[in-house]
Amino acid sequence: MSSPQAVSNAKRFTDDGFVFPIPLMSEQEAAVHRARLERVEAERGSLHYLVKPYLVFSSAAELCTHPALLDAVESVLGPDVLLWDAAYVIKEPRDTRFVTWHQDLTYWGLDGDALVTAWIALSPVHVGNGCMRAVPGSHHRGRLDHVDTWDDDNLLHRGQDASSCVVEADAVQIMLRPGEASLHHGWVLHASGPNPSDERRIGLTVQFIAPHMRQTVTDRETATLVRGRDPYGHFAPEPLCQGDFQPAAVAFQRQAEALKKFVYDHA
Repeated sequence: MSSPQAVSNAKRFTDDGFVFPIPLMSEQEAAVHRARLERVEAERGSLHYLVKPYLVFSSAAELCTHPALLDAVESVLGPDVLLWDAAYVIKEPRDTRFVTWHQDLTYWGLDGDALVTAWIALSPVHVGNGCMRAVPGSHHRGRLDHVDTWDDDNLLHRGQDASSCVVEADAVQIMLRPGEASLHHGWVLHASGPNPSDERRIGLTVQFIAPHMRQTVTDRETATLVRGRDPYGHFAPEPLCQGDFQPAAVAFQRQAEALKKFVYDHA
């Protein structure tokens, strides 16, 4: 039987298209994951927007499969869950880059909307450092028109922009403490501003899908079953992370990243 919190999360997700805050871990645990990330960054360079970091980095793998996160995802997606994608989204201090109003599913090539994006905070996330904003109920409007701007300061791959569909006063600021997460629907309108503060804004976005979903651009995409079963086999399985940046895993991740960029360009 679903817990009262799970039922509440599912209702808020259905009604608003997003739900937050969802507590995953203590701030101390989040600080450990942040330290692991920054240690790797010091050795290898930025992991910002690295596709599917859970394939190569054990901290990302642990976060993407955290039991509390999977419980929350299951409450809105159902018992069968594939881990489909993830990326660190990092805004450095005084970062002028931003994310325009958009809907994720407009450029991901999937044939349905049984998708949930989790946003896991590893730093404080608030208005002052460019937290995400979302428009309640906008997912009920379905796919909306976007313009590809290719703006260099836009963190989105194509600079896609649906600002003409948004009344800014309707937006909700999604503020999180380290160790908390939000969930949002693939059609919900969302955006985030620059980070004018002196602190890093660090998050890990994670995409989960139901196994019946298909990729329409290619038949070579991969995913990892993290809950339940997959009777469809629409996505090839992925190797589990066995340590940080193992050569075979790095090679697999690079292929997955190239394919993901191909999808973004052709969806």
